Amino acid sequence: MAAFPQLVFSGVQPTGNFHLGNYLGALVKFVEMQAKYDCVYCVVDMHAITVPQDPAELTMHTREVTAAFLASGIDPKKNIVFNQSQVSGHAELAWVFNCVSRLGWLNRMTQFKEKAGKDRENASVGLYAYPNLMAADILVYRATHVPVGEDQKQHLELTRDIAQKFNNDFAASIERLGYGDAFFPLPEPIIQGPATRVMSLRDGSKKMSKSDPSDYSRINLSDDADQIAQKIRKAKTDPDALPSENAGLSGRPEAENLVGVFAALQGVTKDDVLKQFGGQNFSSFKSALVDLAVAKLGPVGSEMKRLQADHAYIDDVLRKGADRAREIASHNMTAVKDILGFVR
Repeated sequence: MAAFPQLVFSGVQPTGNFHLGNYLGALVKFVEMQAKYDCVYCVVDMHAITVPQDPAELTMHTREVTAAFLASGIDPKKNIVFNQSQVSGHAELAWVFNCVSRLGWLNRMTQFKEKAGKDRENASVGLYAYPNLMAADILVYRATHVPVGEDQKQHLELTRDIAQKFNNDFAASIERLGYGDAFFPLPEPIIQGPATRVMSLRDGSKKMSKSDPSDYSRINLSDDADQIAQKIRKAKTDPDALPSENAGLSGRPEAENLVGVFAALQGVTKDDVLKQFGGQNFSSFKSALVDLAVAKLGPVGSEMKRLQADHAYIDDVLRKGADRAREIASHNMTAVKDILGFVR
C-alpha cells in the first residue's frame, strides 16, 4: 500500500445543544489532535438532512457547532474548519461510492436499523446511504486517520472496505495514471486513551443526551456558572462515601460517572481522584466538582455565546475553511474522474 501524508478528518452533526458529553468525548480530543496532525474539522450539514430539519434551526445549529469548535480551542488558521455543503466534492464522491459500495454492506449497518426503527420503508434513501457519504467525507481528502466513537466504528470499517474495493476495481487505471498501487488510503481509527463516556446526571446507566426531557440530566455548554452548580449539586448519587480505589466504584454508576467527569476535566485518572476524595461524602466532592466544572466550562460557554452572536465572523471562518477544503477535494475529484474514465 502506498504511503499517504497523515491527515485527520472528523465531522460533527449540527444537532444543537452541545453538552458536557460532546465536549469531553469529542472537542477536547480535537484540540489535542491539532498539535500532532493536520486536521480537517467539518460540520456535516448534509448528513443532518437525512432526517427532517427546520431550515432556520439548521443554520443556527451549524453556527453553534462552529462556535463550539472555536471556543474549545480549535485554531481555524492551523486547521480547516468548514461546513460540508459548501464543498461539492462530498456529494460527487458519495455518488461514486454508491456505485462501489454493495447493498449487502449497507444492510449490515446497525445505525440505520436503530434510526429508522420499525417504519423502515418510510426512511429516506439518504439515511440508508448515509455511510457512503461518510466514506466520501473522509476519502475526498484522502484522510488517513479518523477519531471514532463506539457508534462509528462500523462506518469506518465500511469506509476501509469501499476504499479497498475502489483501489482493487480500478487498479490498472490507478497505476497507469501514476498513483502507485492505491489511490485511497485505508483510514485508521484514532484511539486516544480510555474514552470519556459521560452519563446522565439523573441516571448513571444512560448516556448524557440532548434528547433527555430533563435539562437536569446534562450540563450544556451554554449553561452559566449557577446552572452548572445547581445541576451538579442535584446530580443523583448513592448514600455511601466515595471509595479509595477504582474497584470500589463497581455497581455504583452515578458515583463512577461523577468521578469520571472530575478526572476528565482535571486531566487525571479516576484512581487519582479517589486518592484525593476517597472516604469523603458526596457533598464535599460535589463542591470540588462544581468549582472545577465552572472553571473549565465557564470560559468555553462564554466564548461560545460571544461567537454565536457574531454571525459574520462565524460565516467567514466557514467560508475560508471551505475554500481550503475545496482546493483539496477538487484536486482529488479530478483524479477520481480520470481514474474512472470520465471525459472532462
